[in-house]
Amino acid sequence: MELKRVVITGLGALTPLGNSVQEYWEGLVNGVSGADEITHFDSSKFKTRFACEVKNYDPMDHFDRKEVRKLDPYAQYALIAADEAILDSGMDLENVDRDFFGVIWASGIGGLQTFQDEIMNFSKGDGTPRFNPFFIPKMIADIASGHISIKYGLRGPNFATVSACASSANSLIDAFNYIRLGKAHSFVCGGSEASITEGGIGGFNAMHAISTRNDDPKTGSRPFDKDRDGFVLGEGGCALIFEELEHAINRGAKIYCEVSGSGLSADAYHMTSPHPEGEGAYQSMKYALEDAGMKPEDIDHINTHGTSTPLGDIAEPKAIVKLFGEHAYNININSTKSMTGHLLGAAGAIEAIATALAIKNETVPPTINHFTDDPQIDNNLNFTYFKPQKRSIHGALTNTFGFGGHNASMIFKKYTG
Repeated sequence: MELKRVVITGLGALTPLGNSVQEYWEGLVNGVSGADEITHFDSSKFKTRFACEVKNYDPMDHFDRKEVRKLDPYAQYALIAADEAILDSGMDLENVDRDFFGVIWASGIGGLQTFQDEIMNFSKGDGTPRFNPFFIPKMIADIASGHISIKYGLRGPNFATVSACASSANSLIDAFNYIRLGKAHSFVCGGSEASITEGGIGGFNAMHAISTRNDDPKTGSRPFDKDRDGFVLGEGGCALIFEELEHAINRGAKIYCEVSGSGLSADAYHMTSPHPEGEGAYQSMKYALEDAGMKPEDIDHINTHGTSTPLGDIAEPKAIVKLFGEHAYNININSTKSMTGHLLGAAGAIEAIATALAIKNETVPPTINHFTDDPQIDNNLNFTYFKPQKRSIHGALTNTFGFGGHNASMIFKKYTG
């Protein structure tokens, strides 16, 4: 069968760099770090006392008091991002077939704050079970997709994807495939995470996964730098409107770029560590190129997973060089996590937005916080250090990998009609 073409027509973002897509993009191109001391709780006794929090956020600016009681922060972030994306798309919901408009939303962890609060409150009591009636629906990882669907009356496919840090990349890929197969004309897809809690920071500290550079939090996220010491935990929500091309054209929609291909693979190697040679990353990128019908030389930009972890930042460049060969040195590679931190299940979505805007604005945001080359990394690659770079981008690839060995790659390309 002939697959339908898919384009991106709307974006929404609530991020550590700003509470709208415009603020987020301005932060990226200006090389702003979203890291700072934690304000959500007293972190003075924790090994890590900084993170990339959403800033200047008050839920009462967006929801009434009753709604706030029913929504974990991760679901609040989801609804806010989805609202901006739908508005940005210009979609007239009264005049589109909402039976074929779906929601696929991701979160790697879901309502961690809610889970933590309820269990802590119970542990302080006398053992009598007193739980908030909204405990379960606030906590579960699929509830954000349900809330978005209910708010806008979107009756198409509706579910959540969970694959650790690859979760929202999987949500985008599923939306892409449903539209290609004619199962829907549009999707709200993306992800949100709100894991900057005592449990989130404490748990990642116990794994030695996050940076402990408390003396200089702004430079804590150092992708590809010799002295990187783990990722910086981030939070937020990011939404994209994926739409079937003819549907978008017929309603006169603006188009950011075209979604061209996707690839999925598993490392089948280790619970948390990537394959040391980047085999899974290589396969997912290779599958994405094949799915898009593109050649390695068609790719001008790669937004890497680039978390600032000791092993991951070695494996991914190896995979890039293996797949792209000599052309790898012509590609603008970056890691926007150097600025946003790692949004876990929302990482794929926040980086998809950065990739789409890089194509639209012909600008690759920088990788900040580079001080010392790592001899284990091919430093002849162009990691776009320090400053953004202007260039025409025909094709761009974005990678997202998750604990458990989940690998997801997507290719976007300039829409030319």
